[in-house]
Formats: sequence, structure tokens, C-alpha cells
Amino acid sequence: MYRLLLVVFIFGGLLAFPGCAQDKEDVDEPVVPARVLTGDGKPETLSQSRQNAITRAVAHVSPGVVSINVIKIQERIQRAPIIRDPFFQRFFPEIFRDRRYREKAKSIGSGFVISSDGYVVTNDHVAGNGTEITVSFPDGKEYQARLIGSDPISDIALLKVDGGPFTPIALGNSDDILIGEWAIALGNPFGLFERTEPTVTVGVISALNRNFGRVDEGRIYQDMIQTDAAINKGNSGGPLCNAMGEVIGMNTFIYTGDRYASGSVGIGFAIPINRIKEIVAGLKNNTIDRDYWIGFSYLPLTPYLARQMGYKNNKGIYVGRITRFSPADKAGVELGDIIVEINGITVYDEETVNKAMGSAYLNVGDHLPIKVWRENRYLDIDIILEKRHD
Repeated sequence: MYRLLLVVFIFGGLLAFPGCAQDKEDVDEPVVPARVLTGDGKPETLSQSRQNAITRAVAHVSPGVVSINVIKIQERIQRAPIIRDPFFQRFFPEIFRDRRYREKAKSIGSGFVISSDGYVVTNDHVAGNGTEITVSFPDGKEYQARLIGSDPISDIALLKVDGGPFTPIALGNSDDILIGEWAIALGNPFGLFERTEPTVTVGVISALNRNFGRVDEGRIYQDMIQTDAAINKGNSGGPLCNAMGEVIGMNTFIYTGDRYASGSVGIGFAIPINRIKEIVAGLKNNTIDRDYWIGFSYLPLTPYLARQMGYKNNKGIYVGRITRFSPADKAGVELGDIIVEINGITVYDEETVNKAMGSAYLNVGDHLPIKVWRENRYLDIDIILEKRHD
């Protein structure tokens, strides 16, 4: 009996062994990944499969992105010691008074080529006051640039480098931007990568038409593009592109929420490319002139003043002075008018007036529509802006 069982056990093991060996071979055999086919039906290699719309756009745009080094002459004030003693102030006037001095200061930024003959766009706050401007390309070549023109109000500057031909970046249409589409920011953050490939950050278009009006520096930021692609110091002036490799905006500033913070927190803003096209055309043709005047001054509209005039509202500003033969005078603005709207925006005080005046990139010769209350009726008046005279 035992002999029979032993024979069965040995015979069964011999039958099972080949199957076990086959199972082991199946486990050890390397797994072949599924192959991705290209458009012509041929298998795509690993390096090809890593390419996508973003990498193709970056490769297309990068040759036209430049680093900009600027030397500016800045005026600084050294404050005098706070000593009120007349003796020291009288006999040591050189020590106890403010001193003004000028010094060279270096700044960095980014830009992008818009034509094969060497026109480069950047921010005014990057190169607008530059005395020496050096443009560095990704291939390591450097060129001295000329400032063709700059518009501090829109924060756009146009440079020109000689040589080339250069590789321009295609300019898109900022009216066609979609919220949520890919956004690619390129530039030279913190000046870390001069004369080499630009730094690339990727995000999406977070919002459109962000309005900030006139800021402290006198610049007007209207209809700005918001993105969460990381933008840092040195990225200013660089292109914001879509996944097709077209420039849709120019990286300009970030919002940190903390005046002591300096890095990106995912809220950056870019000037729309359609405005850049318009301003660049004006800079080339020397047709941008912001030195206009209006010719009236105003006072806050107090409740007492409103009652005296029979005006039963709280909005508006009171025209307290008109300069003869000024644009306002020629348009028909009168002393005592209550201006309730400027550029279609309701005004109450200095802050709202600045917002209304900062709602458009006004130029000499432009029309400024206002609405006034006069003698129990509202009137629409069109002021034509004129060149300021000394």
C-alpha cells in the first residue's frame, strides 16, 4: 500500500514540475509597455511620447526670449539728522540739510523679440530710464540696445538691437483668451540664467479684465490677465504664451498680499498683447503723447454745498475753478457745475476721480466724456484733450 502511494506521489511531482517551471518563466519575463503610435502609424519612442503641446510651445518660443540688463541713473536723498537747534543749523548748514545725489543702479528683467530686424518689447519699469541696456539671447550672444520709446503710463517699452536676423515670437490675440487654458511664463527670474535658455513656469489663465486703475507710480493697469504661472522678480517684460506658442501677454507684476513678501504666491498679472501691439505702433511712429491738460479744479461736494445749489444727491464733485481757453472751458464746463461722471464712471471724491481718469489710456487729442448737473438738469459734455503748454 505504502509503495503504491510513493509511486503516485513521485509520478505526480514529475508531471507538475514542467508547469511550475513555465509559471516561473512567465513571472520573470519582462513586461513590454504598450507602444504609442504616431500619426503615420509608426511606434513612437519614449523621448517622443514625452513631448506635448507645452514642450513644443516652449521650444518654439524660447529663441525669442531675452534677458535684459539695465544701468539707470537714480537720484537719492540722504536725510539730514533731525536736530532742531538753530545754532547747529546756522553754523553747520552742510551737515544739517538733506543731500541729493545721483548714482548708477543696475536692474534686470526680461523681454521678447517681435520682429526679425531686432525690435524687442519689455516693461517700462525694466528699461524705461536706462542709460545702458544690454540684451542677452539664449545662444549666449549679447547686444547693446537702443531705447526707441517708452510709455510709463501703460508700462511698455520698445528696444532695438542691430544684427540678426533674429527669431521673433508669434503674437496672438488677447481677445480670444480662454479662462482655464494653459499659460506659459518665460523669462529670467532674479537674473539667475543670463545668456542661456529662459526659465519656464506653467499654469493656467486664472481670470481676465482685472482692473487696478492708476497705481502709485502713475501707471495704469487695466484689463490685465491673471495667471497662476509663477512670476518673480526678473520675469517682468517676459512673454506669457498659450499652448500654441503665441504671446498673449507680457508678465508685469505679482500680488503677494504682504508688502514684505517678494516671491510668487500664484497671482501674477500680464499686459494683454493687443494693448502691446497698439502701444508699440505708437512708439514706433512717435504718436503717443500723454502730456495733456484739462483746465479745471474741483472741490468735494459737501451736504451744505449741495443744499445751497438745490442738488438732492450725494454723488459728484464741485467745479471750483475754470482756466480760460482750456479744453474744459472750450467744451462748455462752467464754474459751479457738479460733475457726476467721468468716462462713464461715477465720481464722489479724489479716489474715484483718479479711478475714472485711470480707466483709459488717454492721449493728446482724445475725447473725455463727462456728465454734469447744472440748473436742475444733467448735461453730457465732451472734452477734447490738448497738449499742455508751459
